[in-house]
Amino acid sequence: MSRIDPVSKDADIDIGALFKSLRRNWLLVIGGAFLMALMAWVICMLITRDYRAETRLLIEPSESVYTRPNGDVAAERPLLDAENIKSQVEIMRSTDLLKRVSDQLNLVEKKGFLSDHSSGLSQFLILLGLQSDPSGAPKEERVIEKLRNNLDIYNIKDSRVIVVQYRSSNGEEAAAIANAVADAYIALQRAAKLESTDDATGWLAPEIEDLRNKLRESEKKVADYRAAHELMTGQANTTIASQQLFELTTELSRVRSERATADAQAASIRDGLKAGNAIDTLPAVVASPMMQRLAERRVQLKNQIADLSMTFLDAHPRIRALRAQLSDLDQQIAAEGQKLLTSLESEATVAKLREDELTQELNRVKAQAAQADNQEVELRALEREAAAQRQLLETYLTRYREAAARTDRNYGPADARIFSRAVAPSLPYYPKTLPVVGSTFGAGLLLLSVFILLRELFSGRAFIPAEPHPYDKIEENEMAPVLPINPQSESEPVTEASAGAEDSEPNSVKSVANRLVKKRVIIVSPEGDQAAIGSLNLARELADKGRRVILIDMSTYGTLGTAMLESSTMPGVTELLTGQKRLNDVIYTDHFSQAHIMPLGQADPEEAMRSDDKLTLILDALETVYDFVLVECGSSTSRQIHPIADGSAEVIMNIVDPDNEDVVRAAIDMDQGGYEDVIIVMNKPTAG
Repeated sequence: MSRIDPVSKDADIDIGALFKSLRRNWLLVIGGAFLMALMAWVICMLITRDYRAETRLLIEPSESVYTRPNGDVAAERPLLDAENIKSQVEIMRSTDLLKRVSDQLNLVEKKGFLSDHSSGLSQFLILLGLQSDPSGAPKEERVIEKLRNNLDIYNIKDSRVIVVQYRSSNGEEAAAIANAVADAYIALQRAAKLESTDDATGWLAPEIEDLRNKLRESEKKVADYRAAHELMTGQANTTIASQQLFELTTELSRVRSERATADAQAASIRDGLKAGNAIDTLPAVVASPMMQRLAERRVQLKNQIADLSMTFLDAHPRIRALRAQLSDLDQQIAAEGQKLLTSLESEATVAKLREDELTQELNRVKAQAAQADNQEVELRALEREAAAQRQLLETYLTRYREAAARTDRNYGPADARIFSRAVAPSLPYYPKTLPVVGSTFGAGLLLLSVFILLRELFSGRAFIPAEPHPYDKIEENEMAPVLPINPQSESEPVTEASAGAEDSEPNSVKSVANRLVKKRVIIVSPEGDQAAIGSLNLARELADKGRRVILIDMSTYGTLGTAMLESSTMPGVTELLTGQKRLNDVIYTDHFSQAHIMPLGQADPEEAMRSDDKLTLILDALETVYDFVLVECGSSTSRQIHPIADGSAEVIMNIVDPDNEDVVRAAIDMDQGGYEDVIIVMNKPTAG
């Protein structure tokens, strides 16, 4: 038996041999891993120790309720969102702040701070010119660069806490620099607040002086305008014209009321006299004191006459004297009534005259008041301007006093505070000797084990020969004889038979399906539906070959769509041309193949053909999706198919009986119409 090739396909890996190789070389694996761990420990001992100290700050407003300015509303305070916190982190990393820390700690002159601890790789890259030599830069830049490289500032997620970490070979130095960065940031915040306050004070002082002058001018304009237009104010802070208008209106109402009362009383007396009523019974007369006394005297006289009539006759002198007095008293009452009527009429006349005078005066005062109202519009505008400037001046004065008080006392609270100061760490954070040595030992074990396994594999000792198959043991002389095959006896006759069959039916559906090249296929069937069945067979044949094909049924009665969908009510190309349906709504899948069919539809064909110009666009769109687009045009002529068959299109004619007169006429028409390369598809006549 020949030697087994390590990479032969007839060999398997011996897992047991691999583990045995590990057991044989255990000393190499453990010893090598131990040496690697020892080297890592030595390197850790030689590497300069790095210490890391950190200071923590909380970003929050430090203003108290007692020191917060009155104008400091919540909307004007700095936002303590994530973007603001990140901005504060970048401020701490700024060159200006690091330069302040350097100057504060005198790091430029500090011995050993700029000592070169660069790695050998960095020195090698500097020698090759691939890295710039930092020793050529000024000390200030080198100090700031070292601070930036050793400084780590970040924000704790979902909090307003900023951590300032600094690493150095000296623990006290690390703590001092971390605290110095935090202190410098707080000082920078306070200085920024003081500078902002001082700028505000410097800006407010001239603004206040200008506002005072403007307010003085505005108030003077108000006073001058009021005096020039006699817009003096009276009671209730109203103008004199408005006050006079109110008084005249009140007096006019009173005079009108008195005139109406006098007219009513006089009319009552006149109406009573006309009606024949006794004058002393009228309400306006009875209410008069004189009439009341006369009425009382009349009652007394009547009583005396009644008493004497019991003793004396009517002709008695005393009774006659009393009757004469009573008659005189009645005349006096009548005269007094006439006087009262005349008095009331006189009062009404006087009241009417007084009313006319008051009306004229009221109209004059109204005109003055209207003019005063128009003038008050300008006056109110001047007063509003003065009030606005007065309010702005008061606001500026308040803010100026607050800003000046802060500037005088150097009070500028920072929006941050240190809540955890850095202390000098006692243990270095780098290098971590135990984790480094442990991981090096583990990596050494893994690498050496892989090395031994690969060595065993490539040496071939870990392979074993595969079990031979039963048929591999059969010798060549034991194999069964194979009968020779005459190539002329079987293969050629079969080929000739196939070719003969193909040539014998060059116009069959299968033959035509294999010969189609152009995507658009226009089919005419002069013999009607009996021949149009060839279009259906051609579409299904192409679909069976895996081609994407769609058949558009534009025959006279839509027989193809009915045969493929088993329904004659589906919308189709006529609805598409008339705009009743969209393209996706009139495409269906054949129930018996993967071919697609667009039936004739139910719309009026004549109306649909008025939009036959859309048909070319529809066919162009379908050609981008399908491999073949078959259009069954029925017994159409060459002129009728010309709009869609002109250009890159195949023209096919379905024939059942070549001797049919319709077929002959259609063939002549196609030839005369310029379609000389019409493909003929022969269809077998259907039974019955």
